[in-house]
Amino acid sequence: MHNPGNATPERFPAQDRFAQGAQFVEGRVTKGSSGRTHAVVDPATGAEVYTYELAGADDVDAAVAAAREAFPAWAGATPGERSDALHRFAAVVADRAEEFARAESLQCGKPLKLTREFDVPGTIDNIAYFAGAARSLQGQSAGEYSGDHTSYVRREPIGVVGSVAPWNYPLQMAAWKILPAIAAGNTIVLKPAELTPLTSLLFAQAATDAGIPDGVVNIVTGTGKEAGEHLVGHPDVAMTSFTGSTAVGKRVAEITTAGVKRLHLELGGKAPFVVFDDADLDAAVNGAVAGALINTGQDCTAATRAYVQRPLYEDFVERTAALMETVRLGDPFAPGTDLGPLISHAHRDRVAGFVDRARAYARVVTGGDAPLGELMNGAYYRPTLIADAAQDSEVVRSEIFGPVLVVLPFDTDDEGIALANDTPYGLAASAWSRDVYRTGRATREIKAGCVWINDHIPIISEMPHGGYRASGFGKDMSAYSFEEYTQIKHVMFDNTAVVRKDWHRTVFGDR
Repeated sequence: MHNPGNATPERFPAQDRFAQGAQFVEGRVTKGSSGRTHAVVDPATGAEVYTYELAGADDVDAAVAAAREAFPAWAGATPGERSDALHRFAAVVADRAEEFARAESLQCGKPLKLTREFDVPGTIDNIAYFAGAARSLQGQSAGEYSGDHTSYVRREPIGVVGSVAPWNYPLQMAAWKILPAIAAGNTIVLKPAELTPLTSLLFAQAATDAGIPDGVVNIVTGTGKEAGEHLVGHPDVAMTSFTGSTAVGKRVAEITTAGVKRLHLELGGKAPFVVFDDADLDAAVNGAVAGALINTGQDCTAATRAYVQRPLYEDFVERTAALMETVRLGDPFAPGTDLGPLISHAHRDRVAGFVDRARAYARVVTGGDAPLGELMNGAYYRPTLIADAAQDSEVVRSEIFGPVLVVLPFDTDDEGIALANDTPYGLAASAWSRDVYRTGRATREIKAGCVWINDHIPIISEMPHGGYRASGFGKDMSAYSFEEYTQIKHVMFDNTAVVRKDWHRTVFGDR
Protein backbone atom coordinates (compact mmCIF):
# COMPACT_ATOMS: atom_id res chain seq x y z
CA MET A 1 0.00 0.00 0.00
CA HIS A 2 1.27 3.46 -0.89
CA ASN A 3 -0.24 6.45 0.90
CA PRO A 4 1.36 9.77 -0.04
CA GLY A 5 0.13 11.38 3.18
CA ASN A 6 -2.95 12.14 5.21
CA ALA A 7 -1.62 15.09 7.19
CA THR A 8 -3.21 18.48 6.59
CA PRO A 9 -1.52 20.71 3.98
CA GLU A 10 -0.70 23.18 6.76
CA ARG A 11 1.38 20.54 8.55
CA PHE A 12 2.78 18.82 5.45
CA PRO A 13 2.72 21.22 2.47
CA ALA A 14 5.11 19.12 0.39
CA GLN A 15 3.25 15.81 0.61
CA ASP A 16 2.42 15.77 -3.11
CA ARG A 17 6.15 15.41 -3.84
CA PHE A 18 6.09 11.92 -2.35
CA ALA A 19 3.30 10.54 -4.47
CA GLN A 20 5.65 8.14 -6.26
CA GLY A 21 7.49 6.72 -3.26
CA ALA A 22 10.36 7.26 -0.84
CA GLN A 23 13.38 6.34 -3.00
CA PHE A 24 15.31 8.87 -5.05
CA VAL A 25 17.53 7.33 -7.70
CA GLU A 26 19.08 9.03 -10.72
CA GLY A 27 17.00 12.16 -10.26
CA ARG A 28 13.62 10.44 -9.87
CA VAL A 29 11.33 9.48 -6.99
CA THR A 30 10.43 5.79 -7.13
CA LYS A 31 8.88 3.05 -5.01
CA GLY A 32 10.94 0.54 -3.06
CA SER A 33 11.03 -3.08 -4.19
CA SER A 34 11.35 -4.95 -0.86
CA GLY A 35 7.66 -5.89 -0.80
CA ARG A 36 7.28 -4.34 2.66
CA THR A 37 5.89 -0.99 3.73
CA HIS A 38 6.70 1.40 6.52
CA ALA A 39 4.76 4.31 8.02
CA VAL A 40 6.05 7.73 8.98
CA VAL A 41 4.26 8.52 12.23
CA ASP A 42 3.68 11.98 13.67
CA PRO A 43 5.09 11.46 17.19
CA ALA A 44 2.96 14.32 18.53
CA THR A 45 -0.29 12.49 17.76
CA GLY A 46 0.59 8.89 16.96
CA ALA A 47 -1.10 9.29 13.55
CA GLU A 48 0.36 7.74 10.41
CA VAL A 49 1.07 10.51 7.91
CA TYR A 50 2.89 8.71 5.10
CA THR A 51 3.19 5.04 4.19
CA TYR A 52 5.77 3.93 1.66
CA GLU A 53 7.49 0.88 0.21
CA LEU A 54 10.85 0.12 1.80
CA ALA A 55 13.99 -0.23 -0.27
CA GLY A 56 15.46 -3.67 -0.85
CA ALA A 57 18.83 -4.82 -2.11
CA ASP A 58 17.81 -4.20 -5.74
CA ASP A 59 17.08 -0.56 -4.99
CA VAL A 60 20.47 -0.16 -3.34
CA ASP A 61 22.13 -1.75 -6.37
CA ALA A 62 20.30 0.63 -8.70
CA ALA A 63 21.27 3.66 -6.62
CA VAL A 64 24.92 2.64 -6.42
CA ALA A 65 24.97 1.99 -10.17
CA ALA A 66 23.53 5.46 -10.80
CA ALA A 67 26.13 7.03 -8.52
CA ARG A 68 28.93 5.08 -10.15
CA GLU A 69 27.82 6.17 -13.63
CA ALA A 70 27.58 9.82 -12.57
CA PHE A 71 30.96 9.83 -10.83
CA PRO A 72 33.40 10.43 -13.75
CA ALA A 73 31.63 13.53 -15.03
CA TRP A 74 31.02 15.00 -11.58
CA ALA A 75 34.58 14.27 -10.41
CA GLY A 76 35.83 15.84 -13.65
CA ALA A 77 33.84 19.04 -13.18
CA THR A 78 35.91 22.05 -12.18
CA PRO A 79 35.77 23.26 -8.58
CA GLY A 80 34.03 26.35 -9.87
CA GLU A 81 31.34 24.32 -11.60
CA ARG A 82 30.65 22.28 -8.47
CA SER A 83 30.64 25.49 -6.43
CA ASP A 84 28.12 27.15 -8.74
CA ALA A 85 25.83 24.12 -8.50
CA LEU A 86 25.99 24.21 -4.70
CA HIS A 87 25.19 27.94 -4.64
CA ARG A 88 22.07 27.21 -6.72
CA PHE A 89 21.28 24.35 -4.33
CA ALA A 90 21.40 26.74 -1.35
CA ALA A 91 19.02 29.12 -3.13
CA VAL A 92 16.48 26.34 -3.84
CA VAL A 93 16.49 25.13 -0.23
CA ALA A 94 16.16 28.71 1.04
CA ASP A 95 13.17 29.23 -1.26
CA ARG A 96 11.54 26.09 0.20
CA ALA A 97 12.56 26.72 3.79
CA GLU A 98 9.05 26.56 5.22
CA GLU A 99 8.34 23.23 3.49
CA PHE A 100 11.51 21.79 5.00
CA ALA A 101 10.70 23.16 8.46
CA ARG A 102 7.18 21.72 8.48
CA ALA A 103 8.20 18.33 7.11
CA GLU A 104 10.95 18.09 9.73
CA SER A 105 8.58 19.05 12.54
CA LEU A 106 5.97 16.59 11.33
CA GLN A 107 8.21 13.52 11.15
CA CYS A 108 10.36 14.29 14.22
CA GLY A 109 8.03 16.15 16.57
CA LYS A 110 10.38 19.15 16.72
CA PRO A 111 8.79 22.49 17.59
CA LEU A 112 8.53 24.69 14.52
CA LYS A 113 10.65 27.35 16.19
CA LEU A 114 13.51 24.81 16.33
CA THR A 115 13.22 23.71 12.71
CA ARG A 116 12.69 27.27 11.46
CA GLU A 117 15.49 28.83 13.50
CA PHE A 118 18.04 26.00 13.79
CA ASP A 119 17.65 22.97 11.51
CA VAL A 120 16.74 24.70 8.25
CA PRO A 121 18.91 27.85 8.49
CA GLY A 122 21.83 25.72 9.66
CA THR A 123 21.42 23.48 6.63
CA ILE A 124 21.26 26.40 4.21
CA ASP A 125 24.41 27.81 5.80
CA ASN A 126 26.11 24.41 5.41
CA ILE A 127 25.32 24.38 1.69
CA ALA A 128 26.62 27.92 1.29
CA TYR A 129 29.79 27.05 3.18
CA PHE A 130 30.55 24.00 1.03
CA ALA A 131 29.77 25.99 -2.11
CA GLY A 132 32.73 28.15 -1.17
CA ALA A 133 34.88 25.30 0.18
CA ALA A 134 34.51 23.41 -3.12
CA ARG A 135 36.93 25.94 -4.62
CA SER A 136 39.60 25.33 -1.95
CA LEU A 137 40.45 21.64 -2.25
CA GLN A 138 44.12 22.25 -1.86
CA GLY A 139 47.05 19.97 -1.20
CA GLN A 140 50.55 20.80 -0.02
CA SER A 141 52.27 23.40 -2.16
CA ALA A 142 54.91 22.26 -4.62
CA GLY A 143 58.52 22.04 -3.52
CA GLU A 144 61.89 20.37 -4.16
CA TYR A 145 62.03 18.26 -1.04
CA SER A 146 64.59 15.74 -2.34
CA GLY A 147 66.64 18.32 -4.18
CA ASP A 148 66.32 16.49 -7.51
CA HIS A 149 62.54 16.32 -7.72
CA THR A 150 59.50 18.56 -7.49
CA SER A 151 56.70 17.15 -5.34
CA TYR A 152 53.15 18.23 -4.89
CA VAL A 153 50.00 16.76 -3.38
CA ARG A 154 46.68 16.27 -5.12
CA ARG A 155 43.33 15.78 -3.43
CA GLU A 156 41.12 13.46 -5.45
CA PRO A 157 37.57 12.25 -4.85
CA ILE A 158 37.20 8.70 -3.58
CA GLY A 159 34.24 7.49 -5.66
CA VAL A 160 30.80 6.39 -4.54
CA VAL A 161 30.06 7.17 -0.90
CA GLY A 162 27.49 5.08 0.97
CA SER A 163 26.18 7.01 3.97
CA VAL A 164 23.74 6.15 6.75
CA ALA A 165 22.05 8.94 8.72
CA PRO A 166 20.03 8.89 11.98
CA TRP A 167 16.53 10.07 12.84
CA ASN A 168 17.27 12.86 15.34
CA TYR A 169 18.39 15.53 12.85
CA PRO A 170 17.35 14.07 9.48
CA LEU A 171 17.80 17.23 7.42
CA GLN A 172 21.05 18.35 8.98
CA MET A 173 22.51 14.86 8.92
CA ALA A 174 21.62 14.51 5.23
CA ALA A 175 23.45 17.79 4.62
CA TRP A 176 26.47 16.80 6.70
CA LYS A 177 26.80 13.58 4.71
CA ILE A 178 25.98 14.84 1.23
CA LEU A 179 27.65 18.25 1.07
CA PRO A 180 31.34 17.53 1.74
CA ALA A 181 31.10 14.36 -0.34
CA ILE A 182 29.79 16.06 -3.46
CA ALA A 183 31.79 19.28 -2.95
CA ALA A 184 34.90 17.10 -3.15
CA GLY A 185 33.69 15.47 -6.39
CA ASN A 186 32.24 12.22 -5.05
CA THR A 187 28.77 10.87 -5.70
CA ILE A 188 26.62 9.53 -2.89
CA VAL A 189 23.90 7.11 -1.86
CA LEU A 190 22.33 8.10 1.46
CA LYS A 191 20.16 5.85 3.58
CA PRO A 192 18.11 7.97 5.98
CA ALA A 193 16.39 6.44 8.99
CA GLU A 194 13.17 4.78 7.89
CA LEU A 195 11.32 6.74 10.62
CA THR A 196 12.24 10.12 9.10
CA PRO A 197 12.92 10.07 5.34
CA LEU A 198 10.88 13.10 4.30
CA THR A 199 13.42 15.93 4.45
CA SER A 200 16.23 13.80 3.04
CA LEU A 201 14.04 13.20 -0.01
CA LEU A 202 13.16 16.89 -0.25
CA PHE A 203 16.87 17.68 -0.01
CA ALA A 204 17.75 15.35 -2.88
CA GLN A 205 14.93 16.77 -5.00
CA ALA A 206 16.21 20.27 -4.32
CA ALA A 207 19.69 19.22 -5.45
CA THR A 208 18.30 17.97 -8.75
CA ASP A 209 16.16 21.07 -9.19
CA ALA A 210 19.30 23.16 -8.65
CA GLY A 211 20.97 21.43 -11.60
CA ILE A 212 23.18 18.94 -9.80
CA PRO A 213 23.36 16.05 -12.29
CA ASP A 214 21.21 12.96 -11.94
CA GLY A 215 22.94 10.20 -10.00
CA VAL A 216 25.17 12.50 -7.95
CA VAL A 217 22.74 12.42 -5.00
CA ASN A 218 20.63 9.31 -4.38
CA ILE A 219 18.40 8.25 -1.47
CA VAL A 220 17.40 4.71 -0.50
CA THR A 221 14.92 4.43 2.35
CA GLY A 222 14.98 1.03 3.98
CA THR A 223 15.89 -0.81 7.14
CA GLY A 224 19.40 -0.92 8.49
CA LYS A 225 19.56 -4.69 8.29
CA GLU A 226 18.50 -4.89 4.66
CA ALA A 227 19.25 -1.63 2.85
CA GLY A 228 21.87 -0.27 5.24
CA GLU A 229 24.10 -3.31 5.47
CA HIS A 230 23.84 -3.97 1.74
CA LEU A 231 24.84 -0.37 1.04
CA VAL A 232 27.89 -0.20 3.32
CA GLY A 233 29.07 -3.61 2.15
CA HIS A 234 28.48 -2.97 -1.55
CA PRO A 235 31.63 -3.66 -3.62
CA ASP A 236 31.16 -0.47 -5.64
CA VAL A 237 30.93 1.74 -2.55
CA ALA A 238 34.39 3.13 -1.82
CA MET A 239 33.62 4.85 1.47
CA THR A 240 31.07 4.70 4.28
CA SER A 241 30.01 7.51 6.59
CA PHE A 242 27.75 6.52 9.47
CA THR A 243 26.10 8.52 12.23
CA GLY A 244 24.24 6.64 14.94
CA SER A 245 24.71 4.57 18.05
CA THR A 246 28.06 3.13 19.04
CA ALA A 247 26.63 -0.40 18.98
CA VAL A 248 25.48 -0.11 15.36
CA GLY A 249 28.68 1.73 14.48
CA LYS A 250 30.66 -1.33 15.53
CA ARG A 251 28.59 -3.45 13.13
CA VAL A 252 29.18 -0.95 10.31
CA ALA A 253 32.90 -1.09 11.06
CA GLU A 254 32.90 -4.89 10.81
CA ILE A 255 31.29 -4.78 7.37
CA THR A 256 33.43 -1.99 5.96
CA THR A 257 36.67 -3.38 7.36
CA ALA A 258 36.01 -6.65 5.57
CA GLY A 259 35.84 -4.68 2.32
CA VAL A 260 38.83 -2.43 3.14
CA LYS A 261 36.80 0.76 2.70
CA ARG A 262 37.33 4.29 3.96
CA LEU A 263 35.21 4.72 7.11
CA HIS A 264 33.92 7.75 9.01
CA LEU A 265 31.95 7.23 12.24
CA GLU A 266 30.07 9.77 14.35
CA LEU A 267 28.63 7.80 17.25
CA GLY A 268 27.10 8.26 20.69
CA GLY A 269 27.89 10.75 23.40
CA LYS A 270 27.40 11.46 27.08
CA ALA A 271 28.47 15.09 27.30
CA PRO A 272 29.70 16.44 30.63
CA PHE A 273 28.72 19.94 31.78
CA VAL A 274 31.32 21.05 34.35
CA VAL A 275 30.41 23.98 36.59
CA PHE A 276 33.25 25.41 38.69
CA ASP A 277 32.51 27.34 41.88
CA ASP A 278 33.27 30.75 40.33
CA ALA A 279 30.85 30.27 37.43
CA ASP A 280 27.95 32.62 36.70
CA LEU A 281 25.29 30.40 38.21
CA ASP A 282 22.37 31.92 36.29
CA ALA A 283 24.21 31.47 33.01
CA ALA A 284 25.07 27.87 33.89
CA VAL A 285 21.47 27.05 34.84
CA ASN A 286 20.09 28.52 31.62
CA GLY A 287 22.79 26.76 29.61
CA ALA A 288 22.11 23.44 31.30
CA VAL A 289 18.37 23.50 30.62
CA ALA A 290 18.84 24.56 26.99
CA GLY A 291 21.75 22.16 26.45
CA ALA A 292 19.95 19.22 28.01
CA LEU A 293 16.56 19.74 26.38
CA ILE A 294 17.40 20.76 22.82
CA ASN A 295 15.57 18.46 20.40
CA THR A 296 13.94 16.89 23.47
CA GLY A 297 17.39 15.69 24.52
CA GLN A 298 17.75 13.58 21.37
CA ASP A 299 21.14 15.03 20.55
CA CYS A 300 24.46 13.22 20.88
CA THR A 301 26.08 16.44 22.13
CA ALA A 302 23.31 17.32 24.61
CA ALA A 303 24.32 18.14 28.18
CA THR A 304 23.63 14.92 30.07
CA ARG A 305 26.02 14.85 33.06
CA ALA A 306 26.26 18.10 35.04
CA TYR A 307 29.17 18.11 37.49
CA VAL A 308 28.80 21.06 39.85
CA GLN A 309 31.40 22.11 42.40
CA ARG A 310 30.10 21.63 45.91
CA PRO A 311 29.50 25.30 46.91
CA LEU A 312 27.08 25.75 43.97
CA TYR A 313 25.56 22.28 43.88
CA GLU A 314 22.32 22.72 45.87
CA ASP A 315 21.50 26.07 44.30
CA PHE A 316 22.18 24.66 40.82
CA VAL A 317 19.83 21.71 41.43
CA GLU A 318 17.08 23.94 42.80
CA ARG A 319 17.27 26.56 40.06
CA THR A 320 17.65 24.06 37.22
CA ALA A 321 14.58 22.14 38.39
CA ALA A 322 12.58 25.37 38.66
CA LEU A 323 13.56 26.45 35.15
CA MET A 324 12.79 23.01 33.71
CA GLU A 325 9.28 23.27 35.15
CA THR A 326 8.61 26.40 33.06
CA VAL A 327 9.33 24.59 29.74
CA ARG A 328 6.10 24.28 27.75
CA LEU A 329 5.28 20.90 26.18
CA GLY A 330 2.80 20.97 23.34
CA ASP A 331 1.90 20.62 19.68
CA PRO A 332 5.09 21.21 17.64
CA PHE A 333 3.10 23.46 15.30
CA ALA A 334 1.71 25.67 18.10
CA PRO A 335 3.48 29.03 18.59
CA GLY A 336 3.91 28.63 22.36
CA THR A 337 5.51 25.20 22.35
CA ASP A 338 9.03 24.85 23.72
CA LEU A 339 9.41 21.07 23.75
CA GLY A 340 7.92 18.45 21.47
CA PRO A 341 7.60 14.69 21.84
CA LEU A 342 10.30 12.09 21.57
CA ILE A 343 10.62 10.33 18.22
CA SER A 344 8.30 7.43 19.09
CA HIS A 345 6.35 5.83 21.91
CA ALA A 346 8.87 2.99 22.01
CA HIS A 347 11.72 5.45 22.53
CA ARG A 348 9.69 7.38 25.13
CA ASP A 349 9.23 4.15 27.05
CA ARG A 350 12.96 3.43 26.83
CA VAL A 351 13.77 6.85 28.31
CA ALA A 352 11.16 6.36 31.03
CA GLY A 353 12.75 3.02 31.89
CA PHE A 354 16.09 4.69 32.70
CA VAL A 355 14.36 7.18 35.00
CA ASP A 356 12.16 4.59 36.71
CA ARG A 357 15.16 2.39 37.49
CA ALA A 358 17.05 5.40 38.82
CA ARG A 359 14.45 5.97 41.54
CA ALA A 360 16.01 3.05 43.42
CA TYR A 361 19.37 4.81 43.81
CA ALA A 362 18.92 8.53 43.05
CA ARG A 363 16.52 11.46 43.53
CA VAL A 364 14.20 12.49 40.70
CA VAL A 365 13.93 16.20 41.45
CA THR A 366 11.43 17.12 38.75
CA GLY A 367 9.76 15.42 35.80
CA GLY A 368 10.06 11.70 35.44
CA ASP A 369 6.72 11.03 33.79
CA ALA A 370 4.62 11.50 30.67
CA PRO A 371 1.98 14.23 30.61
CA LEU A 372 -1.69 13.33 30.59
CA GLY A 373 -4.61 15.16 29.01
CA GLU A 374 -4.42 16.36 25.41
CA LEU A 375 -0.78 15.26 25.01
CA MET A 376 -1.24 11.68 26.15
CA ASN A 377 -1.52 10.30 22.60
CA GLY A 378 1.90 11.66 21.69
CA ALA A 379 5.34 10.40 22.73
CA TYR A 380 5.86 13.19 25.26
CA TYR A 381 8.02 13.06 28.38
CA ARG A 382 8.48 15.85 30.88
CA PRO A 383 11.89 17.49 31.38
CA THR A 384 13.60 15.49 34.09
CA LEU A 385 16.34 16.31 36.59
CA ILE A 386 18.02 13.56 38.58
CA ALA A 387 20.35 14.27 41.51
CA ASP A 388 22.53 12.27 43.88
CA ALA A 389 23.26 9.38 41.50
CA ALA A 390 26.56 7.55 41.83
CA GLN A 391 29.20 7.96 39.13
CA ASP A 392 28.98 4.27 38.22
CA SER A 393 25.16 4.24 37.96
CA GLU A 394 23.26 3.53 34.74
CA VAL A 395 21.93 7.06 34.25
CA VAL A 396 25.44 8.47 34.48
CA ARG A 397 27.12 5.88 32.27
CA SER A 398 24.56 5.17 29.52
CA GLU A 399 23.29 7.38 26.71
CA ILE A 400 19.62 8.01 27.55
CA PHE A 401 18.87 10.23 24.52
CA GLY A 402 15.95 12.05 26.09
CA PRO A 403 15.11 15.16 28.16
CA VAL A 404 17.01 13.93 31.23
CA LEU A 405 19.88 15.70 33.03
CA VAL A 406 21.81 14.07 35.87
CA VAL A 407 23.60 16.32 38.39
CA LEU A 408 26.52 15.23 40.56
CA PRO A 409 28.75 17.25 42.94
CA PHE A 410 32.55 17.47 42.96
CA ASP A 411 35.06 19.09 45.28
CA THR A 412 38.38 19.83 43.56
CA ASP A 413 39.13 20.92 40.00
CA ASP A 414 41.11 17.72 39.52
CA GLU A 415 38.07 15.68 40.50
CA GLY A 416 35.71 17.62 38.21
CA ILE A 417 37.87 17.06 35.15
CA ALA A 418 38.46 13.41 36.06
CA LEU A 419 34.70 12.81 36.39
CA ALA A 420 34.09 14.53 33.05
CA ASN A 421 36.56 12.14 31.41
CA ASP A 422 35.19 9.06 33.20
CA THR A 423 33.18 7.83 30.21
CA PRO A 424 33.80 5.69 27.14
CA TYR A 425 32.51 8.56 25.01
CA GLY A 426 34.18 11.78 23.90
CA LEU A 427 31.99 13.79 21.55
CA ALA A 428 31.34 17.08 23.35
CA ALA A 429 31.66 18.81 26.72
CA SER A 430 31.41 22.23 28.32
CA ALA A 431 33.07 24.02 31.23
CA TRP A 432 31.70 27.01 33.13
CA SER A 433 33.97 29.46 34.95
CA ARG A 434 35.04 33.13 35.01
CA ASP A 435 38.68 32.07 35.42
CA VAL A 436 40.59 31.91 32.13
CA TYR A 437 43.14 29.50 33.59
CA ARG A 438 40.47 27.08 34.75
CA THR A 439 38.73 27.17 31.39
CA GLY A 440 42.02 26.86 29.55
CA ARG A 441 42.85 23.75 31.56
CA ALA A 442 39.40 22.32 30.78
CA THR A 443 39.90 22.78 27.04
CA ARG A 444 43.25 21.00 27.22
CA GLU A 445 42.36 18.13 29.54
CA ILE A 446 38.73 17.19 28.77
CA LYS A 447 38.82 14.44 26.17
CA ALA A 448 36.16 15.40 23.65
CA GLY A 449 35.97 16.53 20.06
CA CYS A 450 34.35 19.83 21.06
CA VAL A 451 34.70 21.72 24.35
CA TRP A 452 32.52 24.78 24.83
CA ILE A 453 33.32 27.43 27.44
CA ASN A 454 30.36 29.12 29.16
CA ASP A 455 27.98 27.75 26.54
CA HIS A 456 26.80 24.36 25.31
CA ILE A 457 25.45 23.23 21.89
CA PRO A 458 26.21 25.95 19.27
CA ILE A 459 27.78 24.65 16.07
CA ILE A 460 29.04 26.49 13.01
CA SER A 461 29.74 25.33 9.49
CA GLU A 462 33.35 26.49 9.55
CA MET A 463 34.32 24.31 12.53
CA PRO A 464 34.59 20.48 12.68
CA HIS A 465 32.24 18.14 14.51
CA GLY A 466 33.38 14.69 15.58
CA GLY A 467 34.51 12.74 18.59
CA TYR A 468 37.10 10.77 20.46
CA ARG A 469 37.05 7.14 21.65
CA ALA A 470 33.63 5.41 21.51
CA SER A 471 32.15 8.52 19.93
CA GLY A 472 33.86 7.61 16.66
CA PHE A 473 36.43 9.24 14.42
CA GLY A 474 36.53 11.69 11.56
CA LYS A 475 34.88 15.07 11.15
CA ASP A 476 31.67 16.50 9.74
CA MET A 477 31.43 20.09 8.52
CA SER A 478 34.37 22.47 8.00
CA ALA A 479 37.34 22.02 5.68
CA TYR A 480 38.46 19.16 7.92
CA SER A 481 35.63 17.03 6.52
CA PHE A 482 37.50 16.89 3.21
CA GLU A 483 40.04 14.67 5.00
CA GLU A 484 37.26 12.05 5.04
CA TYR A 485 36.06 12.51 1.47
CA THR A 486 39.28 12.87 -0.52
CA GLN A 487 42.27 10.71 -1.31
CA ILE A 488 45.75 12.19 -1.05
CA LYS A 489 48.09 11.55 -3.97
CA HIS A 490 51.77 12.45 -4.00
CA VAL A 491 53.05 13.43 -7.46
CA MET A 492 56.85 13.56 -7.98
CA PHE A 493 58.72 14.92 -11.02
CA ASP A 494 62.40 14.29 -11.77
CA ASN A 495 64.12 17.58 -12.49
CA THR A 496 67.57 16.31 -13.53
CA ALA A 497 67.07 14.49 -16.85
CA VAL A 498 69.86 12.16 -15.67
CA VAL A 499 69.48 8.65 -17.11
CA ARG A 500 71.50 6.81 -14.49
CA LYS A 501 70.47 8.08 -11.06
CA ASP A 502 72.93 7.83 -8.21
CA TRP A 503 70.54 5.73 -6.15
CA HIS A 504 70.41 3.03 -8.89
CA ARG A 505 73.69 1.61 -7.55
CA THR A 506 71.75 0.20 -4.58
CA VAL A 507 70.08 -2.12 -7.10
CA PHE A 508 72.75 -2.73 -9.77
CA GLY A 509 76.34 -1.70 -10.57
CA ASP A 510 78.76 0.58 -8.81
CA ARG A 511 78.99 4.33 -8.44
